[in-house]
Amino acid sequence: MQHPYYQTILMIERLHRHFLEVVKAELDRHGIQDINNVQGLILYNIGSDELTVGELTARGYYLGSNVSYNVKKMVENGYLVQERSMHDRRSVRLRLSDKGLKLRDKLSEMFERHMASLGSIDMSPETLREVNDTLLRLERFWSTSVGFPSGVTSAA
Repeated sequence: MQHPYYQTILMIERLHRHFLEVVKAELDRHGIQDINNVQGLILYNIGSDELTVGELTARGYYLGSNVSYNVKKMVENGYLVQERSMHDRRSVRLRLSDKGLKLRDKLSEMFERHMASLGSIDMSPETLREVNDTLLRLERFWSTSVGFPSGVTSAA
């Protein structure tokens, strides 16, 4: 029998893959073929912010090279707008285009539907808070175990 720690690691990985499939199904449902599920999540996480690729990477959700590739594709497909900073010409700022904002709204609607349906599996907001607290403690453990500075996590 596997140790619960290892089972948790496998479950986190499996849940992430399942969630990416959920996002892919939502994109397919809307007939969106020019963006993939990972790009959709990056777009969703940018939201109404305007930031650099470095800032997006620093949030700890993505690997740097993957962010650069995915940002390039989203710019090419009209989901993101890149603009040089007026204050630092070396810096490029990202924001959602109108097309990106529309997709973000569709993903927000998906999240709203999911939240409304959680009661059907007896998943209360309090239960989710407990899960989040547990996962946050695990994240902190991993961050300190590999020497990441406080508040900075590895990219997933």
